[in-house]
Parts: sequence; structure tokens; C-alpha cells
Amino acid sequence: MTQQDTAGSRTRENDAAFSRVLANTAWLLGGKGIGGILSLFYLAIVTRSLGVADFGRFALVLSTAQAISVLVTFESWQIIVRFGQRHLISGDAHALNRLIRFCVLIDIGSAAVGCLIAAAVTLLLGPFFGWSPELRSQALLFCAAMLIGIRSTPTGLLRLFDRFDTGSVAETMVPVGRMIGAAVVLATGPSITAFLIVWAAAEIFCAAAYWVLALRAGRGRIGSWGAGRFLAARTENPGLLRFLTATNLSTTLNAVGKQVAVLVIGLFVGPAGAGLYRLANQLSQSLTKISGLLSRTIFAELARASASESAGQMQALFGRMNRLALITGASIVALILIVGKPILVLVAGEAFAGAYPLLVLLGIAASIDLVGVSFSPLLMATDRAGTSLRITFVTTLMLLGLLTLLLPRFGTVGAAYSSLATSVVGFLLMGWASRRALRRA
Repeated sequence: MTQQDTAGSRTRENDAAFSRVLANTAWLLGGKGIGGILSLFYLAIVTRSLGVADFGRFALVLSTAQAISVLVTFESWQIIVRFGQRHLISGDAHALNRLIRFCVLIDIGSAAVGCLIAAAVTLLLGPFFGWSPELRSQALLFCAAMLIGIRSTPTGLLRLFDRFDTGSVAETMVPVGRMIGAAVVLATGPSITAFLIVWAAAEIFCAAAYWVLALRAGRGRIGSWGAGRFLAARTENPGLLRFLTATNLSTTLNAVGKQVAVLVIGLFVGPAGAGLYRLANQLSQSLTKISGLLSRTIFAELARASASESAGQMQALFGRMNRLALITGASIVALILIVGKPILVLVAGEAFAGAYPLLVLLGIAASIDLVGVSFSPLLMATDRAGTSLRITFVTTLMLLGLLTLLLPRFGTVGAAYSSLATSVVGFLLMGWASRRALRRA
């Protein structure tokens, strides 16, 4: 094969990888797009029927459950995608099955630990959040439902087999379930309890759908469920425990930092302030949802390129995705500035109009995260999860420090500025680390 033919082959491989990222993101975005539209409706139902104070209490329950979930949940989908690629390429289905069983055990163990933490948190912090004894019990049950609904392992299976289309179908179960349930609650009598039941049922239903679809997609390709001991996965996948620890801590620090902001606001400012902050954060995240979707599809392609030892393909894909993310992030900032306030008032009503400054600041912060969407997947795919962890640790400490300084003086706006500053610093550090990783690759 001539040098020209080799270059042409590499170009076609790069184009194919980029096309798969866009196609898979489109599938995820289709599911998330449906969810985003439905979320505007069920958010409107919840905010308008509960009011600012009760929505704040509802938001604090959700944030508590999500914070505990990300604290104990391992990103087992990343393990499946990162290490499963090699077993898939080599055709060792039984080794893949042992890896799957190892991840399932991790998910079950993390759910059990999470329930114990939830019991302690609801007992100790419930009074500070203004929760009644009844609401504390309901919060504990809701946390348990969230933890039972962990769907990381089946998500990894669908992404390993490049079935992002099927995953998008399962993902729609949450917004569809919430929308139907919210409409029923609105008709029968709105209350925090009723909405918590609906949200919990949607999570469990979504997890069940993920497992059914993942097992169907993996039929005939995931080996025997009795083939050897699952603990053998530790030796069959060198670096597994190191990758598991680093990715879990990184994701935990990143996600907990964001959820803790709502909880800290609830402690310092009260449920109403926490409700305004969560609403603004949820709307800003809805507008920048594509960042999370791109991250998942990029990681799958970078892991495939890493398993094939194709550094050139990683570099080409990284550059193209950065340009796409920059254009998308700038467009979203413009969208927030132009139509952010009308959307906020339309969804939640005039009582929540005070959340607009928060929406602008948090939206810009989320857009910065979007522009750097390729950084973390590249570090994980090139066995530099530890670097990502150290940077996330620094930015989380920075966020908590800024919250301590700014929240007492400036209230919820101070918390939003803290998130924005942390996003800028995280973007710079992750960008520097990613370019170093590419040069070494």
C-alpha cells in the first residue's frame, strides 16, 4: 500500500469516527430533545402547583438523592466501554461477561452503601432543610428508589455495541414517566409526596427498560453468565481498579460539587433560594444538554481508537470535536441572553423571575463546560484518568471555597459566580492536560 493510500485510509477512518460521533449524538439528542421539551411542561406543573417554598423543599430532596447517588455510584458504563472494546475485538465473549458481572456487583454494592448514607443524611440534615418528619421519611424512600434505579452497566453495554439509538429510547422513559405522572398529580391534587412518587417510579421504570434493551442487544455476544468467577475481571483487564477508582472519584467530585451547591444554599438561604437556584441550573443544563451527550459518544470513539492504537485518529477527532463544541457553546450563550428570561417566566411564572441572573451565569458556565467537552474523554481513553481526577479535585475544592466566601455575602448570585469561576479554571486546566496527552500519544 502506498503512502497516499495509507493517508486516504486514515482520512476515511477519521471521517467515519466523526460521523459515528455525530450520528450517535443525534440519537441521544433525539431522546434528550423529547425529554427537554417534556421537562418544560412538567417543570411548569411542579413550580406553579407547589410555589416557591414547596418547590424549594422538593428541589432539596432531589438534590440530596442525586448527590448521594453520584457519591456512591461507580461509572461502570465507562469500564464496560473502556475495557470491553478489547474483548469485543478479540472475540472473547466470556471475558466480557465476567467484566459485566463485576460491574453489576459494583452497582449493587454502591446502592446498598448509598441507602445507609441516605438514612444518615435525611436524619441529620432534614431539620435544617425545613423538612417535616414525614418528608424526611419520604426523602429516604426516594433516595432508595434512585439508587435501585442505577442503570450504568446496561448503558455501557448499549454504548459498547454502538446501540445509542436503543439507549435513547430507554432514556425517554424518565421524562415521559414524569410528564404522565405530573399530569395525573395535577388532576388529582398536587403535593410534594405525589411528585416524589412519580419521579421515583420514572427512574425505576427507566432502569428496567435499559436492562431489557441491553440484554437484547447483547444476545449471543456477551458469553455465558456462568463462565468463570467474575473477580477474574481484575486480572483480565490490567489497570481496571485504577481506572475504576479514578473515574469514580472524578465523576463524584464533579457532580457532588454541583449538587452540594443547592444543599449549601438550602442551609444558608433557605428552601426558596435553593429552589430558584435549582430551577435556573436545570434550565441552563437543559440548554447545554448536548455537552453530556457529546462526551459519551466521544469517549466511545476515543476508547475504540485507543484499543486500536490509532493516535492519529484520536488527534483528528479531538480537533474536529473542539471546533464543533466551540460553535455550539457560543450559540447557546447567545440563546440564553436573547430568550432566557421569556422561557423562564413561561415555564415557572413571574414568581420565579428572580432566577434569571442565575440562569445567565449558570448558562455561561455550562457552555464553557460544553466547549471543553472532549477533554475528559480524551484523558480517560488514554489512561490518564488520574490527571482528570486531580484537576477535578482542585476545581471542586475551589468551588466549595468560593461558596464559603461568596454565598454569605451575595446569596444565590454568589453561588452562581462561584460555579462560573470554577468552570473557567477547570476548562483551562483540562485543556492543558489534554494537549499534553495528545502530544505524548
